[in-house]
Amino acid sequence: MKRLTSDWSSLHAQIHRTLKQRQLLPIDQTILIAVSGGQDSLCLLKLLQDLRSHWGWQLGVAHCNHRWRADSAANAAYVRTIAEQQELPYYEAITTIDLNSEATARSWRYQQLTELAIAHGYGFVATGHTASDRAETLLYNLVRGSGLDGLQSLSWQRSLAPTVQLVRPLLEVQRQETAAFCEAIGWQVWQDSTNQDCRYARNRMRLTVLPYLKQHFNPQVETALSQTAELLRADREFLEAAGLTLWQQAVANLEQLAELPAGAIGAVDRQILRLSPLALQRRALRQFLKAVLSSSPNFDQVEKLQRLVTAPNRSQSDPFPGNIVAQVAHPWIILVAQAEASG
Repeated sequence: MKRLTSDWSSLHAQIHRTLKQRQLLPIDQTILIAVSGGQDSLCLLKLLQDLRSHWGWQLGVAHCNHRWRADSAANAAYVRTIAEQQELPYYEAITTIDLNSEATARSWRYQQLTELAIAHGYGFVATGHTASDRAETLLYNLVRGSGLDGLQSLSWQRSLAPTVQLVRPLLEVQRQETAAFCEAIGWQVWQDSTNQDCRYARNRMRLTVLPYLKQHFNPQVETALSQTAELLRADREFLEAAGLTLWQQAVANLEQLAELPAGAIGAVDRQILRLSPLALQRRALRQFLKAVLSSSPNFDQVEKLQRLVTAPNRSQSDPFPGNIVAQVAHPWIILVAQAEASG
């Protein structure tokens, strides 16, 4: 492949335009770039480094060492070398615990990136997630039975802490594009052997399921799924806002209600809920349960509560976590914390 003859390519122009249109990384900000040494994160590092003169950013590089492979230390040393060559500060987090699953590793990684950003004064953490990652995540969540919140997949940005925002500038870029970019600039990509290990569910999705879909259904399946995730993201944001408004309209001040059962901890007006579409009822009731349960409510718990919207007066649910039940005292659905039975 012909090497780039300047620091400005079509991909630079695309990311520059994306950042402006989506207002992801404002001018003069401090940005910590998460770099694994793979093609996506190296591509992101070079793009942001080249664009910094246009935006006035202060950049740093962070590497999270999971200690999963014999070459983990060498991998970290390579990322450090790249950072030094680019004259950027380098920070490394090394796990001291056994990261025995993808979910555990991901949680640890974001925690470390957040702590590094806070400790060194970075307001943004940028990761190299691509449209390909977005497609994989959508499929992965779909087969696990995720609702809209999961299907909208990787978002452009979200909060990691009050002072730190996570940003994903490459969500419209395909994985083959990041590989071609790294080849064009002559940067060696660190090959992570765990990415080929099909014991990990996401690897199986990337290595077996998506290639099968490309071959037999749609050669552009990654683009199609990524675009679907973007549409679902907008739908989810609208529904979440409308559901929150509905919950605020329907929720009752217990002090204003008469003849409350002992242990009442919350109530909503089901007459108000009935006037809204089912999708908004579910969103509002999820907010209602989130306010009182110790963990995020699942599909079955929301559905159990929603059935009481049209149930006969004096109907009651079976217990939610914490020995909480929902009772119908028309026009209210009241959540009641029941006393634990003594032995």
